[in-house]
Amino acid sequence: MNTKILDLSNTSSFDSALALAADTVRKGGLVAFPTETVYGLGADALDPEASKKIYAAKGRPSDNPLIVHIAEPAEVFDYAFPDSRGIAEKLCSSFMPGPLTVVLKKKSIIPDEVTGGLDTVAIRCPSDPVAHAFIAACGVPIAAPSANLSGKPSPTRASHVIDDLDGRVDLILCGEDSAIGLESTIVLVTNERVKLLRPGFITVPQLESVVGKIEIDKAVTDKLRDGERPLAPGMKYRHYAPQAPVTMIKGEDSDVRRFFAEALLDGSAVICFDEDLEFLGGFSTSSGAPIVFSLGPQNDHLTQAKRLFDALRTLDRKEVRQIYSRLPEKDGVGLAVFNRLIKACGFCIKRIGEFKNEDNRDLR
Repeated sequence: MNTKILDLSNTSSFDSALALAADTVRKGGLVAFPTETVYGLGADALDPEASKKIYAAKGRPSDNPLIVHIAEPAEVFDYAFPDSRGIAEKLCSSFMPGPLTVVLKKKSIIPDEVTGGLDTVAIRCPSDPVAHAFIAACGVPIAAPSANLSGKPSPTRASHVIDDLDGRVDLILCGEDSAIGLESTIVLVTNERVKLLRPGFITVPQLESVVGKIEIDKAVTDKLRDGERPLAPGMKYRHYAPQAPVTMIKGEDSDVRRFFAEALLDGSAVICFDEDLEFLGGFSTSSGAPIVFSLGPQNDHLTQAKRLFDALRTLDRKEVRQIYSRLPEKDGVGLAVFNRLIKACGFCIKRIGEFKNEDNRDLR
């Protein structure tokens, strides 16, 4: 397939690029586009054959649901039923447009191919202006997972999309880097409760300030058992992973830094925090030097979120044998960073120092 790659930084051709992208979607094609979270791979959500093309292009398991993207928050209930308590309406009015996905009972207009055969549908309304303009121009809801090969780190730059999907999709809209850098928060809304299925930029405290106490699905921090069906994207399969195996390291700062220094001498790569750099010989990704990538300050979860996928893709290009990573705190947006890393490492955590007697096993 010959993939068209259009640069949206040229304002004189912006409208024509969107028109071509919208026409591609209406004809059943695939278009990669920027959003505030990560780049998405879009197709007509009302066309089951178009959705099948998404799964084929990504190599994505067919039971892994897609998210339906809409241009306006009010459109949520064109495709899903409202819950009787009005919780979904509260969430939509509070966090849309934005990085929140709500999972509700679907209407029959949404094909089973979009929802992985579930009777629910995941819907979100992006706040990114390019994403909004693209979806509005299409005139149909857009089914869109992240625009990467299945299992690889999600794309936060147009170059990431090109690396993975050039020759697999019809068109790539190249915009700016993703502002957030992690996929949307996903919540399941039922008459009884709100359940967090995937953490993101919208945090648990923010959600609870609107709807009260929410439940956190075990798949946020633990592995689903064989045979358990994912209720939302990213819950079941190994995700966000570079080619090299990733191990998360838990321990006191001094023990972790000592472990990292020894790992670097052995040729492994390290994902750390800014505070670790002076103990690891500085920050470097140059050829022949130890490969150290900082996610940012230890308490700055927003910076960590924005840098995470770029870190994993950068280390992929270095063709390292093993990656060791810091264990993020599980509060606020930090829970989302933890969730992505735990999926990337296949639930493999190594406990060192005083933690080693607590449990030093492979959690896979």
